Amino acid sequence: MRAAGEHTRASRVDPALVVILAGVSAALHVGKLPPAIPTLQQALGLTLLQAAFLLSMVQGAGMCAGVAFGALADALGLKRSMLIGLMLIAMASLLGGVSQHVALLLALRAVEGFGFLLVVLPAPGLMRRLVPPERVSLMLGVWGAYMPLATASALLIGPLWIEWLGWRAWWWLMAAATALMALWLSRAVPDGAAAPVARAAAPMRWSTRLRHTLSSRGPWLVAASFAMYSSQWLAVIGFLPSIYTQAGISGAATGVLTALAAAVNMIGNIASGRLLHRGAKPTTLLAGGFVAMALAAALAFAGAEGAGAHPVLRYLAVLAFSMVGGVIPGTLFSLAVRVAPGEHTLSSTLGWVQQWSAAGQFVGPPVVAWVASQVGGWHLTWLATGACSLLGLVLTALIARLPLR
Repeated sequence: MRAAGEHTRASRVDPALVVILAGVSAALHVGKLPPAIPTLQQALGLTLLQAAFLLSMVQGAGMCAGVAFGALADALGLKRSMLIGLMLIAMASLLGGVSQHVALLLALRAVEGFGFLLVVLPAPGLMRRLVPPERVSLMLGVWGAYMPLATASALLIGPLWIEWLGWRAWWWLMAAATALMALWLSRAVPDGAAAPVARAAAPMRWSTRLRHTLSSRGPWLVAASFAMYSSQWLAVIGFLPSIYTQAGISGAATGVLTALAAAVNMIGNIASGRLLHRGAKPTTLLAGGFVAMALAAALAFAGAEGAGAHPVLRYLAVLAFSMVGGVIPGTLFSLAVRVAPGEHTLSSTLGWVQQWSAAGQFVGPPVVAWVASQVGGWHLTWLATGACSLLGLVLTALIARLPLR
């Protein structure tokens, strides 16, 4: 076939892996901000609350229109949607590097959010067409690691790059990397894989897809569960650089510590795919993840300010929070595919899940920042994250009653 021949000539890398790397490239723009927050506070006079909204603004598009963008991705074509999204992100990051005002930077972060959605929403559906059915659960588990991998990479490289060339050059580096990723994706992923598997006699309207998705109980429960996870994970990991900087830890050490905390999340994501492949119950994994996050956050933050007493023990608790909690997104991505009303609603279901995930990431950091501002420290962070875990357990019990296909 022509598509297969093009793929062989263009790249020897598994095209499904290229799709995952494209997701990582888009997510780098979510993770690029935390290491830059201290510098931006000095350069632009950001308050803690403004920094929190900059951190979460990239999720604004997903929070407002994730399900609609899922339907749009179906209409554009999966590969084309990802390419448009990558180029949007690259342009916004390029312009962000010359921004002199917080308001413009916030607006460009919102544009990055639109591009982010166009990249990550069609990715799972595209991967399903690139791998054999028996590998789908495994690959979706790997896909669930795209955000922690990107966050860890940004937190590891960012502090050194910013110290060397400044935050503007950091924005331009991310723009260049994303543009190159778009070029690679265009060559490595065969065009035939992005086309629908089978055409219906009459194409389904996007409004019909949305109605089928939003009238089903499963997408709502899975989406709300993702919000309970994403809100607390980004709040804790996103503010670790600020917490450790306030505690007097050097910038380089802060970057390494935070990057490791983000990176171990991948262990849980990949483990969830393997455990599901071996027959583990999704609700068991979800319940274990939420309980572990609640206990680890209490150990990491309760009674402490900044690094606090027993810093090694508290840091190990942060690692456990991220690593064991990582089973949640991998499991939820797998569940989203199974609770979608049908193949025609896969992207819209994933869009609805992404919409709630984005809402959690938008709300979580400002809430945690507000609590820290009110009490004069981070020692009550565990109450906010614990409430999310408790709600996550309630949702898990409801998911257990769903019929799964």
